[in-house]
Amino acid sequence: MKIAVIGTGYVGLVTGTCFAETGNTVTCVDIDEEKVKKLQSGIVTIYEPGLEVLFERNIQQGRLRFTTDLAEGVKGAKVIFLALPTPPDEDGSADLKYILQVAEQLGPLLEDYTVVVDKSTVPVGTAELVHERIARNAKVEFDVVSNPEFLREGVAVEDFMKPERVVVGTRSERARKIMEQLYAPMVRQGNPILFMDERSAEMTKYAANAFLATKITFMNEIANLCERVGANVDEVRRGIGTDSRIGKRFLFAGIGYGGSCFPKDVQALAKTAEENGYNFRILKAVMQVNQEQKTKLIPALKEFFGGSLQGKRIAIWGLSFKPYTDDVREAPSLENIKVLLNEGAIVKAYDPEAMENVKKILGNQIEYAESPYGALVNADALMIMTEWPVFRTPDFEVVEQLLKNKAIFDGRNLYEPRQMAELGFHYVSIGRMKVAQPEIQA
Repeated sequence: MKIAVIGTGYVGLVTGTCFAETGNTVTCVDIDEEKVKKLQSGIVTIYEPGLEVLFERNIQQGRLRFTTDLAEGVKGAKVIFLALPTPPDEDGSADLKYILQVAEQLGPLLEDYTVVVDKSTVPVGTAELVHERIARNAKVEFDVVSNPEFLREGVAVEDFMKPERVVVGTRSERARKIMEQLYAPMVRQGNPILFMDERSAEMTKYAANAFLATKITFMNEIANLCERVGANVDEVRRGIGTDSRIGKRFLFAGIGYGGSCFPKDVQALAKTAEENGYNFRILKAVMQVNQEQKTKLIPALKEFFGGSLQGKRIAIWGLSFKPYTDDVREAPSLENIKVLLNEGAIVKAYDPEAMENVKKILGNQIEYAESPYGALVNADALMIMTEWPVFRTPDFEVVEQLLKNKAIFDGRNLYEPRQMAELGFHYVSIGRMKVAQPEIQA
Protein backbone atom coordinates (compact mmCIF):
# COMPACT_ATOMS: atom_id res chain seq x y z
CA MET A 1 0.00 0.00 0.00
CA LYS A 2 1.22 3.51 -0.73
CA ILE A 3 1.20 5.71 2.37
CA ALA A 4 2.03 9.33 3.13
CA VAL A 5 2.95 10.56 6.60
CA ILE A 6 2.76 14.31 7.15
CA GLY A 7 5.16 15.33 9.89
CA THR A 8 8.47 13.67 10.79
CA GLY A 9 8.52 14.28 14.51
CA TYR A 10 8.57 11.48 17.03
CA VAL A 11 5.22 9.95 16.05
CA GLY A 12 5.56 10.56 12.32
CA LEU A 13 9.03 9.08 11.94
CA VAL A 14 8.22 5.96 13.96
CA THR A 15 4.91 5.52 12.11
CA GLY A 16 6.44 5.93 8.66
CA THR A 17 9.41 3.67 9.35
CA CYS A 18 7.33 0.88 10.89
CA PHE A 19 4.77 0.87 8.09
CA ALA A 20 7.63 0.67 5.59
CA GLU A 21 9.01 -2.29 7.52
CA THR A 22 5.77 -4.21 6.86
CA GLY A 23 6.13 -3.76 3.09
CA ASN A 24 4.34 -0.48 2.40
CA THR A 25 5.80 2.31 0.30
CA VAL A 26 5.98 5.34 2.57
CA THR A 27 6.69 8.99 1.84
CA CYS A 28 7.20 11.26 4.84
CA VAL A 29 6.61 14.98 4.38
CA ASP A 30 7.96 17.84 6.50
CA ILE A 31 8.40 21.58 5.94
CA ASP A 32 11.73 21.60 7.82
CA GLU A 33 14.23 21.48 4.96
CA GLU A 34 17.23 20.85 7.19
CA LYS A 35 15.56 17.92 8.91
CA VAL A 36 14.44 16.42 5.60
CA LYS A 37 17.97 16.68 4.21
CA LYS A 38 19.31 14.78 7.22
CA LEU A 39 16.64 12.09 6.84
CA GLN A 40 17.32 11.77 3.12
CA SER A 41 21.00 11.26 3.87
CA GLY A 42 20.22 8.48 6.34
CA ILE A 43 20.46 10.39 9.63
CA VAL A 44 17.79 9.56 12.22
CA THR A 45 16.72 12.84 13.82
CA ILE A 46 15.40 11.39 17.11
CA TYR A 47 16.84 8.89 19.56
CA GLU A 48 14.66 5.82 19.83
CA PRO A 49 16.08 2.32 20.48
CA GLY A 50 15.63 -0.01 17.51
CA LEU A 51 14.51 2.69 15.09
CA GLU A 52 17.80 3.24 13.30
CA VAL A 53 18.08 -0.35 12.04
CA LEU A 54 14.58 -0.27 10.50
CA PHE A 55 15.14 3.23 9.16
CA GLU A 56 18.36 2.33 7.33
CA ARG A 57 16.97 -0.94 5.94
CA ASN A 58 13.85 0.62 4.48
CA ILE A 59 15.68 3.56 2.94
CA GLN A 60 18.13 1.15 1.30
CA GLN A 61 15.29 -1.01 -0.01
CA GLY A 62 13.43 1.99 -1.40
CA ARG A 63 10.30 1.76 0.74
CA LEU A 64 10.95 4.90 2.80
CA ARG A 65 11.58 8.36 1.42
CA PHE A 66 11.31 11.98 2.50
CA THR A 67 10.29 15.25 0.87
CA THR A 68 9.30 18.82 1.69
CA ASP A 69 6.79 18.87 -1.18
CA LEU A 70 3.29 18.03 0.07
CA ALA A 71 1.88 17.41 -3.42
CA GLU A 72 4.72 15.03 -4.25
CA GLY A 73 4.40 13.27 -0.91
CA VAL A 74 0.68 12.50 -1.09
CA LYS A 75 0.48 11.71 -4.81
CA GLY A 76 -1.05 8.27 -5.24
CA ALA A 77 -1.27 7.64 -1.49
CA LYS A 78 -4.15 5.44 -0.42
CA VAL A 79 -3.75 6.48 3.22
CA ILE A 80 -2.44 9.82 4.50
CA PHE A 81 -1.43 10.07 8.16
CA LEU A 82 -1.41 13.46 9.87
CA ALA A 83 1.32 13.28 12.52
CA LEU A 84 1.62 16.97 13.24
CA PRO A 85 2.26 18.87 16.48
CA THR A 86 -0.70 19.87 18.65
CA PRO A 87 1.07 22.06 21.22
CA PRO A 88 -0.84 23.54 24.14
CA ASP A 89 -2.29 26.97 23.44
CA GLU A 90 -2.07 29.75 26.01
CA ASP A 91 -5.35 28.60 27.58
CA GLY A 92 -4.25 24.94 27.76
CA SER A 93 -6.28 23.73 24.78
CA ALA A 94 -4.61 21.81 21.94
CA ASP A 95 -3.56 24.09 19.09
CA LEU A 96 -4.85 22.55 15.84
CA LYS A 97 -3.46 25.14 13.43
CA TYR A 98 -0.88 22.81 11.85
CA ILE A 99 -3.36 20.02 11.28
CA LEU A 100 -6.07 22.29 9.88
CA GLN A 101 -3.61 24.11 7.61
CA VAL A 102 -2.48 20.82 6.06
CA ALA A 103 -6.07 19.58 5.84
CA GLU A 104 -7.01 22.64 3.78
CA GLN A 105 -4.08 22.05 1.45
CA LEU A 106 -4.93 18.36 0.98
CA GLY A 107 -8.34 18.87 -0.65
CA PRO A 108 -7.23 19.74 -4.20
CA LEU A 109 -4.34 17.21 -4.03
CA LEU A 110 -6.52 14.12 -3.65
CA GLU A 111 -6.86 12.27 -6.96
CA ASP A 112 -8.84 9.21 -5.86
CA TYR A 113 -10.59 7.89 -2.77
CA THR A 114 -8.25 8.42 0.20
CA VAL A 115 -8.29 7.68 3.90
CA VAL A 116 -6.93 10.63 5.88
CA VAL A 117 -5.88 9.58 9.38
CA ASP A 118 -5.51 11.78 12.45
CA LYS A 119 -2.52 10.17 14.14
CA SER A 120 -1.78 13.16 16.36
CA THR A 121 -3.44 13.46 19.73
CA VAL A 122 -6.37 15.78 19.06
CA PRO A 123 -9.45 16.99 20.95
CA VAL A 124 -12.84 15.38 20.51
CA GLY A 125 -14.45 16.61 17.30
CA THR A 126 -11.22 17.16 15.36
CA ALA A 127 -12.00 14.50 12.74
CA GLU A 128 -15.09 16.51 11.80
CA LEU A 129 -13.07 19.73 11.56
CA VAL A 130 -10.46 18.03 9.37
CA HIS A 131 -13.17 16.57 7.14
CA GLU A 132 -14.75 19.99 6.71
CA ARG A 133 -11.42 21.62 5.78
CA ILE A 134 -10.55 18.95 3.21
CA ALA A 135 -14.07 18.99 1.74
CA ARG A 136 -13.79 22.68 0.91
CA ASN A 137 -11.60 21.88 -2.11
CA ALA A 138 -11.79 18.11 -2.59
CA LYS A 139 -13.14 16.71 -5.86
CA VAL A 140 -13.04 13.03 -4.87
CA GLU A 141 -14.43 10.93 -2.03
CA PHE A 142 -12.43 10.57 1.17
CA ASP A 143 -12.83 9.58 4.79
CA VAL A 144 -11.21 11.00 7.92
CA VAL A 145 -10.28 8.42 10.53
CA SER A 146 -9.07 8.85 14.11
CA ASN A 147 -6.21 6.47 14.90
CA PRO A 148 -4.47 7.71 18.05
CA GLU A 149 -0.96 6.53 18.85
CA PHE A 150 -0.08 4.81 22.11
CA LEU A 151 3.71 4.85 21.78
CA ARG A 152 5.95 4.90 24.83
CA GLU A 153 9.19 6.71 24.20
CA GLY A 154 12.06 4.26 24.62
CA VAL A 155 10.01 1.28 23.39
CA ALA A 156 8.06 2.93 20.58
CA VAL A 157 9.15 0.54 17.83
CA GLU A 158 8.03 -2.46 19.86
CA ASP A 159 4.79 -0.70 20.77
CA PHE A 160 4.07 0.00 17.10
CA MET A 161 5.02 -3.39 15.73
CA LYS A 162 3.36 -5.37 18.56
CA PRO A 163 0.60 -3.15 19.93
CA GLU A 164 -1.59 -4.24 22.83
CA ARG A 165 -4.47 -2.81 20.83
CA VAL A 166 -5.08 -0.55 17.84
CA VAL A 167 -7.83 2.02 18.18
CA VAL A 168 -9.55 3.12 14.96
CA GLY A 169 -12.35 5.64 14.93
CA THR A 170 -14.48 5.48 11.78
CA ARG A 171 -18.07 4.90 10.75
CA SER A 172 -17.05 4.17 7.15
CA GLU A 173 -16.96 0.52 6.16
CA ARG A 174 -14.67 1.38 3.26
CA ALA A 175 -12.13 3.07 5.54
CA ARG A 176 -12.46 0.28 8.09
CA LYS A 177 -11.39 -2.37 5.57
CA ILE A 178 -8.32 -0.36 4.53
CA MET A 179 -7.24 0.26 8.13
CA GLU A 180 -7.78 -3.41 8.95
CA GLN A 181 -5.57 -4.42 6.04
CA LEU A 182 -2.90 -1.89 7.01
CA TYR A 183 -2.63 -3.06 10.62
CA ALA A 184 -3.06 -6.79 9.97
CA PRO A 185 0.72 -7.54 10.19
CA MET A 186 0.88 -5.90 13.64
CA VAL A 187 -1.94 -7.93 15.23
CA ARG A 188 -1.16 -11.45 14.01
CA GLN A 189 -0.84 -12.65 17.63
CA GLY A 190 -4.47 -11.83 18.23
CA ASN A 191 -4.34 -8.40 19.86
CA PRO A 192 -7.44 -6.46 18.87
CA ILE A 193 -8.16 -3.67 16.46
CA LEU A 194 -10.88 -1.76 18.29
CA PHE A 195 -13.24 -0.02 15.88
CA MET A 196 -15.44 2.75 17.22
CA ASP A 197 -16.77 6.15 16.21
CA GLU A 198 -14.31 9.00 15.68
CA ARG A 199 -15.19 10.97 18.81
CA SER A 200 -14.83 7.94 21.06
CA ALA A 201 -11.41 7.18 19.55
CA GLU A 202 -10.27 10.75 20.17
CA MET A 203 -11.49 10.58 23.76
CA THR A 204 -9.85 7.18 24.31
CA LYS A 205 -6.38 8.64 23.82
CA TYR A 206 -6.94 11.46 26.28
CA ALA A 207 -8.62 9.16 28.79
CA ALA A 208 -5.72 6.69 28.69
CA ASN A 209 -3.02 9.29 29.23
CA ALA A 210 -5.00 11.16 31.86
CA PHE A 211 -5.62 7.94 33.80
CA LEU A 212 -1.93 6.97 33.73
CA ALA A 213 -0.91 10.48 34.79
CA THR A 214 -3.41 10.23 37.64
CA LYS A 215 -2.02 6.85 38.68
CA ILE A 216 1.53 8.26 38.82
CA THR A 217 0.38 11.32 40.73
CA PHE A 218 -1.66 9.29 43.21
CA MET A 219 1.41 7.20 44.00
CA ASN A 220 3.49 10.33 44.51
CA GLU A 221 0.89 11.59 46.97
CA ILE A 222 1.09 8.24 48.78
CA ALA A 223 4.88 8.60 48.83
CA ASN A 224 4.65 12.05 50.38
CA LEU A 225 2.34 10.70 53.06
CA CYS A 226 4.65 7.72 53.65
CA GLU A 227 7.43 10.13 54.59
CA ARG A 228 5.23 11.69 57.27
CA VAL A 229 3.98 8.48 58.83
CA GLY A 230 7.20 6.46 58.61
CA ALA A 231 6.12 4.03 55.90
CA ASN A 232 8.09 2.88 52.87
CA VAL A 233 6.49 3.58 49.49
CA ASP A 234 8.37 0.68 47.89
CA GLU A 235 6.64 -1.76 50.21
CA VAL A 236 3.29 -0.06 49.63
CA ARG A 237 3.82 -0.27 45.86
CA ARG A 238 4.45 -4.01 46.08
CA GLY A 239 1.48 -4.40 48.35
CA ILE A 240 -1.01 -2.78 46.00
CA GLY A 241 0.64 -3.66 42.69
CA THR A 242 -0.05 -7.35 43.11
CA ASP A 243 -3.77 -6.58 43.19
CA SER A 244 -4.94 -7.42 39.67
CA ARG A 245 -7.47 -4.61 39.82
CA ILE A 246 -4.61 -2.11 40.19
CA GLY A 247 -1.62 -3.65 38.41
CA LYS A 248 2.12 -3.13 38.84
CA ARG A 249 2.79 -0.45 36.24
CA PHE A 250 2.97 3.32 36.77
CA LEU A 251 3.26 2.92 40.55
CA PHE A 252 6.85 4.08 41.03
CA ALA A 253 7.16 7.18 43.17
CA GLY A 254 9.41 9.98 42.00
CA ILE A 255 9.59 13.61 40.98
CA GLY A 256 6.61 13.59 38.66
CA TYR A 257 5.85 12.89 35.03
CA GLY A 258 7.00 14.87 32.01
CA GLY A 259 7.38 14.35 28.29
CA SER A 260 5.36 15.31 25.25
CA CYS A 261 2.12 13.48 26.10
CA PHE A 262 1.00 13.40 29.71
CA PRO A 263 1.37 17.11 30.58
CA LYS A 264 -0.15 18.30 27.31
CA ASP A 265 -2.95 15.74 27.18
CA VAL A 266 -4.06 16.16 30.80
CA GLN A 267 -4.17 19.91 30.28
CA ALA A 268 -6.09 19.59 27.01
CA LEU A 269 -8.64 17.17 28.48
CA ALA A 270 -9.23 19.50 31.42
CA LYS A 271 -9.74 22.35 28.95
CA THR A 272 -12.21 20.28 26.91
CA ALA A 273 -14.15 19.60 30.10
CA GLU A 274 -14.17 23.30 30.95
CA GLU A 275 -15.41 24.22 27.47
CA ASN A 276 -18.28 21.79 27.93
CA GLY A 277 -19.26 23.10 31.35
CA TYR A 278 -17.73 20.30 33.42
CA ASN A 279 -15.37 20.86 36.35
CA PHE A 280 -12.87 17.98 36.05
CA ARG A 281 -11.56 18.31 39.60
CA ILE A 282 -9.33 15.23 39.58
CA LEU A 283 -7.34 16.46 36.59
CA LYS A 284 -6.86 19.88 38.12
CA ALA A 285 -5.43 18.22 41.22
CA VAL A 286 -3.21 15.96 39.11
CA MET A 287 -1.67 18.95 37.33
CA GLN A 288 -1.10 20.87 40.55
CA VAL A 289 0.43 17.95 42.45
CA ASN A 290 2.67 16.98 39.55
CA GLN A 291 4.03 20.50 39.18
CA GLU A 292 4.85 20.67 42.88
CA GLN A 293 6.35 17.17 42.87
CA LYS A 294 8.96 18.04 40.25
CA THR A 295 10.98 20.17 42.67
CA LYS A 296 10.24 18.17 45.81
CA LEU A 297 13.94 17.56 46.52
CA ILE A 298 14.93 21.23 46.54
CA PRO A 299 13.82 21.96 50.15
CA ALA A 300 15.83 18.96 51.41
CA LEU A 301 18.84 20.11 49.39
CA LYS A 302 18.61 23.63 50.83
CA GLU A 303 18.22 22.26 54.35
CA PHE A 304 21.37 20.18 53.93
CA PHE A 305 23.31 23.32 53.06
CA GLY A 306 21.90 25.38 55.89
CA GLY A 307 19.26 27.17 53.86
CA SER A 308 21.33 28.57 50.98
CA LEU A 309 22.51 27.12 47.66
CA GLN A 310 24.52 30.20 46.69
CA GLY A 311 27.78 29.10 45.07
CA LYS A 312 27.13 25.39 45.60
CA ARG A 313 28.11 23.08 42.76
CA ILE A 314 25.33 20.58 42.09
CA ALA A 315 25.83 17.55 39.86
CA ILE A 316 22.80 16.26 37.99
CA TRP A 317 22.45 12.77 36.58
CA GLY A 318 19.74 12.60 33.95
CA LEU A 319 18.10 15.30 31.86
CA SER A 320 15.53 13.48 29.71
CA PHE A 321 12.05 13.09 31.17
CA LYS A 322 12.52 9.30 31.18
CA PRO A 323 15.28 6.85 30.16
CA TYR A 324 15.86 5.63 26.59
CA THR A 325 14.90 8.93 24.99
CA ASP A 326 16.47 12.32 24.29
CA ASP A 327 13.15 14.08 24.90
CA VAL A 328 13.35 16.85 27.52
CA ARG A 329 9.88 18.31 27.03
CA GLU A 330 8.37 19.06 30.46
CA ALA A 331 11.30 17.18 32.06
CA PRO A 332 11.59 17.58 35.85
CA SER A 333 15.32 18.18 35.38
CA LEU A 334 14.64 21.51 33.68
CA GLU A 335 12.40 22.68 36.53
CA ASN A 336 15.07 21.78 39.07
CA ILE A 337 17.85 23.43 37.10
CA LYS A 338 15.78 26.61 36.85
CA VAL A 339 15.36 26.71 40.64
CA LEU A 340 19.02 25.86 41.27
CA LEU A 341 20.24 28.65 39.01
CA ASN A 342 17.85 31.14 40.59
CA GLU A 343 19.21 30.13 44.01
CA GLY A 344 22.76 30.88 42.84
CA ALA A 345 23.96 27.30 42.43
CA ILE A 346 26.33 26.07 39.72
CA VAL A 347 25.04 23.05 37.79
CA LYS A 348 26.98 20.38 35.91
CA ALA A 349 24.88 17.69 34.25
CA TYR A 350 25.25 14.41 32.42
CA ASP A 351 22.74 12.48 30.33
CA PRO A 352 23.48 9.67 27.85
CA GLU A 353 21.30 11.16 25.10
CA ALA A 354 19.60 14.43 26.01
CA MET A 355 22.43 16.93 26.49
CA GLU A 356 22.25 18.36 22.98
CA ASN A 357 18.55 19.08 23.39
CA VAL A 358 19.18 20.77 26.73
CA LYS A 359 21.95 22.87 25.18
CA LYS A 360 19.37 24.20 22.71
CA ILE A 361 17.30 25.40 25.68
CA LEU A 362 19.86 26.41 28.31
CA GLY A 363 23.01 26.99 26.28
CA ASN A 364 25.96 27.69 28.58
CA GLN A 365 23.85 28.44 31.67
CA ILE A 366 24.98 25.05 32.97
CA GLU A 367 28.04 22.86 32.44
CA TYR A 368 27.92 19.51 30.64
CA ALA A 369 29.96 16.47 31.58
CA GLU A 370 31.25 13.76 29.27
CA SER A 371 30.52 10.97 31.77
CA PRO A 372 28.50 10.42 34.95
CA TYR A 373 31.62 10.66 37.10
CA GLY A 374 32.76 13.77 35.22
CA ALA A 375 29.71 15.58 36.55
CA LEU A 376 30.73 14.79 40.15
CA VAL A 377 34.18 16.42 40.15
CA ASN A 378 34.22 19.05 42.92
CA ALA A 379 30.42 18.90 43.24
CA ASP A 380 28.88 19.59 46.63
CA ALA A 381 26.00 17.14 46.05
CA LEU A 382 24.42 14.88 43.44
CA MET A 383 20.81 15.04 42.27
CA ILE A 384 19.35 12.18 40.21
CA MET A 385 16.58 13.21 37.80
CA THR A 386 16.27 10.26 35.36
CA GLU A 387 16.50 6.50 36.00
CA TRP A 388 18.97 5.64 33.22
CA PRO A 389 20.45 2.13 33.78
CA VAL A 390 23.98 3.58 33.81
CA PHE A 391 23.13 5.34 37.09
CA ARG A 392 21.79 2.27 38.90
CA THR A 393 25.02 0.60 40.00
CA PRO A 394 27.78 3.22 40.23
CA ASP A 395 31.08 2.66 42.00
CA PHE A 396 30.23 4.39 45.26
CA GLU A 397 33.89 4.57 46.25
CA VAL A 398 34.51 6.71 43.17
CA VAL A 399 31.39 8.76 43.91
CA GLU A 400 32.68 9.38 47.44
CA GLN A 401 36.11 10.42 46.19
CA LEU A 402 34.72 12.91 43.66
CA LEU A 403 31.96 14.56 45.71
CA LYS A 404 32.89 17.17 48.32
CA ASN A 405 30.02 15.88 50.47
CA LYS A 406 28.65 12.35 50.47
CA ALA A 407 25.20 13.67 49.62
CA ILE A 408 22.79 12.18 47.07
CA PHE A 409 19.27 13.47 46.43
CA ASP A 410 17.56 10.77 44.42
CA GLY A 411 14.38 11.71 42.56
CA ARG A 412 13.95 8.21 41.11
CA ASN A 413 14.61 5.96 44.12
CA LEU A 414 17.47 4.11 42.47
CA TYR A 415 19.24 2.99 45.64
CA GLU A 416 18.26 1.31 48.90
CA PRO A 417 18.28 3.72 51.88
CA ARG A 418 19.80 1.10 54.20
CA GLN A 419 22.70 0.47 51.82
CA MET A 420 23.33 4.19 51.44
CA ALA A 421 23.33 4.65 55.22
CA GLU A 422 25.84 1.81 55.62
CA LEU A 423 28.05 3.53 53.03
CA GLY A 424 27.82 6.76 55.01
CA PHE A 425 25.91 8.82 52.46
CA HIS A 426 23.41 11.52 53.24
CA TYR A 427 20.70 10.04 51.05
CA VAL A 428 17.30 11.56 50.36
CA SER A 429 14.76 9.75 48.17
CA ILE A 430 10.99 9.88 47.63
CA GLY A 431 8.50 8.33 50.07
CA ARG A 432 10.89 6.11 51.99
CA MET A 433 11.82 5.98 55.66
CA LYS A 434 14.62 8.29 56.69
CA VAL A 435 17.81 6.78 58.04
CA ALA A 436 20.61 8.29 60.09
CA GLN A 437 22.58 10.76 57.97
CA PRO A 438 26.21 11.89 58.34
CA GLU A 439 26.92 15.53 59.02
CA ILE A 440 27.97 17.93 56.26
CA GLN A 441 31.74 18.19 55.84
CA ALA A 442 33.42 21.50 56.48
